[in-house]
Amino acid sequence: MAKLSIPQGTRDFGPDVVRKRNYIFATIRQTFERFGFQPLETPAMENTSTLLGKYGEEGDKLIFKILNNGDILGQAQMAKDSRELGILLCEKSLKYDLTIPFARYVVMNQGKLQLPFKRYQMQPVWRGDKPQRGRYREFYQCDADVVGSNSLLNEIDLLSIYDTVFSSLGLGGYQMKVNNRKVLTGLAELVGRPDLMLDITIAIDKLDKIGDSGVRDELTGRGLLAHEVEQVMAFIALRGSNDEKLDRLAEVFAGSPTGLKGVEELRFILGSGLTQFSSPPEIDLTLARGLNYYTGMIVEVKAPDTVKMGSIGGGGRYDDLTGLFGLPGISGVGISFGVDRIYDVLEELQLFPETAQQGTQVIFLHPGAEKLAEVYGYVTRLRQRGVNAEIYPDDVKQDKQYKYAEKRGVPYIGYVEDNAPGTVFLKNMTGKQRHQLSIEELEAFVF
Repeated sequence: MAKLSIPQGTRDFGPDVVRKRNYIFATIRQTFERFGFQPLETPAMENTSTLLGKYGEEGDKLIFKILNNGDILGQAQMAKDSRELGILLCEKSLKYDLTIPFARYVVMNQGKLQLPFKRYQMQPVWRGDKPQRGRYREFYQCDADVVGSNSLLNEIDLLSIYDTVFSSLGLGGYQMKVNNRKVLTGLAELVGRPDLMLDITIAIDKLDKIGDSGVRDELTGRGLLAHEVEQVMAFIALRGSNDEKLDRLAEVFAGSPTGLKGVEELRFILGSGLTQFSSPPEIDLTLARGLNYYTGMIVEVKAPDTVKMGSIGGGGRYDDLTGLFGLPGISGVGISFGVDRIYDVLEELQLFPETAQQGTQVIFLHPGAEKLAEVYGYVTRLRQRGVNAEIYPDDVKQDKQYKYAEKRGVPYIGYVEDNAPGTVFLKNMTGKQRHQLSIEELEAFVF
């Protein structure tokens, strides 16, 4: 018999892990709701034609395609080239992210939505990445997007959501980096290669992974001349405070209306004074986010330097995403949380509170057939109060039941004794205190 396994890049989650993940989900969901976002879900798979061409050349390679049912060989003979072959054989694919399916939903439901439409979505996505720590082939995203509004107040709200969530999770020292795709367009114009704007952004977006020399080689390989490469490297090396960077960019982009518009947008988002951040956003001119659909502000959140993790969230503005599906003119902006990476960061920094790991609060020992109805009644009363309570199902030796409760980490054990009718005993498994309670006292006991 073959050894059982699961696909690379996927994981099983036991009860303790699921509880901690649910704590993260609940924190994010409550924040989304607090900021006025509405829930949405889309299918696990989309038509392959919906996804291809939306994520750039790098992203398209990572889409998980689903092989069609039926006569595969017959379908293959109809293909004219390898691209058409892929679409013919794999008409459906697992969704790569939540943004493109959201754009498809908006187009399909345009007559029913009240704009601006603010939605959040918390579902798994799939990518054919090489599995490694913090990078999985199946993982959850938690997105919040606004469509149908050009206001930069949306950007401020979304950055505030990041700050609220990470503050609520106790994750101090995280880094929120921002840039603007118009600034990057201005860079391409400054270099004199607007035709290579996407190539430039793809290259500089890899700076953290391949370093300066790697970016130089990549830019050269994508067609930039030596002096153009030097201009790009000098641009992304600009240092100083946010205001100093913006002032310098305004000088550099004197002849680029697009670049100046990007500077203006960043200046409003970061300098409006409408909100205060526990970890203020910082302009990072190396931030490019290689997805083709971004048009305005882009943001990426990185874990504290004490944890080697990298990005734990990101997003940006995409003013014509729905135009990809024949509905131009609807602007949008959104962010995403990388829950799997956030979990790893919180676990490494030991930031999960005890309440996030708590399941059953009290387990009653099986009392035997004669007192079963009485004890089950106590369990029912506690459940009606909102206490997580259970009873050991089998009438076995108490020693075995005690060991079960200890291994489960249940904080209280409840039991009754024949010589104390109408009395319930609770034993604190941590402090070993024993409480002797009347039924009324049990009803009011704080677990």
